[in-house]
Amino acid sequence: MNFEAFNFHSSVVAGISNAGYVSTTPIQAQAIKPIMKHRDVMGLAQTGTGKTAAFALPILNRLVNRQPSRIRALILAPTRELAEQIRQAIDILGRRTRLKSVTVYGGIGINPQIQKLKHADIVVACPGRLLDHIRRHTINLSQLDVLVLDEADQMFDMGFLPDIRRILQHLPKKRQTLLFSATMPKAIRSLAKDILRNPVTVQVGNTKPAETVSHAIYPVSQHLKTDLLLNLLDNTQAGSVLVFTRTKHRAKNLGKRLAVSGYRTTSLQGNLSQNKRQAALDGFRDGSFQILVATDIAARGIDVTRVSHVINYDIPSTPEAYIHRIGRTGRATRSGEAFTFVTDDDRDKIRAIRQIIDSEIEQRTLPSFEYKSTPSLQNREHYRPGKAKHKIFRKNGSRTRNNPRVKRSSY
Repeated sequence: MNFEAFNFHSSVVAGISNAGYVSTTPIQAQAIKPIMKHRDVMGLAQTGTGKTAAFALPILNRLVNRQPSRIRALILAPTRELAEQIRQAIDILGRRTRLKSVTVYGGIGINPQIQKLKHADIVVACPGRLLDHIRRHTINLSQLDVLVLDEADQMFDMGFLPDIRRILQHLPKKRQTLLFSATMPKAIRSLAKDILRNPVTVQVGNTKPAETVSHAIYPVSQHLKTDLLLNLLDNTQAGSVLVFTRTKHRAKNLGKRLAVSGYRTTSLQGNLSQNKRQAALDGFRDGSFQILVATDIAARGIDVTRVSHVINYDIPSTPEAYIHRIGRTGRATRSGEAFTFVTDDDRDKIRAIRQIIDSEIEQRTLPSFEYKSTPSLQNREHYRPGKAKHKIFRKNGSRTRNNPRVKRSSY
């Protein structure tokens, strides 16, 4: 479907052209029309499906002729990076509309936000900082037309639902509400029932990963994971690689270890300042870094294209989190690979993952890897942060070779 079918305002059409959009994605084709009719919408779609434009375009079209400098649309997002990503998309699509969008999140000074909010039409916010503004009476949401909850399941995972319910108490009851989520856990269904009025449900794809993604598990002892990762990277022809860990501390240390080993690596985790987080993400997007090591929370909703490999250094806690993680690869008909390191304690989680993707998962081992060896000194100390560290410095460079020969079996 082409965007001409929606009869957008000429300034919005100019924004679509400016963004280089030609035809709609499935979520856009299904969601835009009911949103333009001011219906509440519940959209089920993964990251990277084009849902930001699915709600941004109708919002811009609705507000383009309204009185300026009053907050008419509020978009809630789970992380700072996602909030900035949404605002950037709105700015590109709405460049000719003269509508002003503002991001509101913690980690930076609140006073500049207060000044920008005085002239904002659209606010993209994380729940915690938005509540700060509400308590300070530095934001006026009394004339809000549209509320969007983006990545709602991830906000639930991060414990934001109580904050969201507090925010809802300060919004006009007469409004349009749009809720987007990749999965629909019980808590989100309950929230949707409470806040959506006779919603139109839009679902694209399913909860399964793209067919262009191949899955493999690598059994390994916990203390040998870093050695196995280095061995795997040394023998895998990879483009951009996204590595997931369970904790911020591990993401930071693993990122340093890979960088010391010669890989162009950065990490994305919650202890970084906003500027450093954005620099890490921008560097991964533009190819300055080949590898991004991240936690689930830090990477929530981040849309990064051209990821060839997702490596689960630590297995995700739920099957839904697995879908979120590997949804970053195998996009737009490109092939991708998802590798998961598993210990003996992870067997039940692998079975749950296999059920949700409805497929066998290939089990692999690397013939060249010493599975019964002790970890190298650097990697052993990677798990003992209190020990002295011996640093090895090498020049950053390409470390890719042909795909490894692996022993395979179905799991």
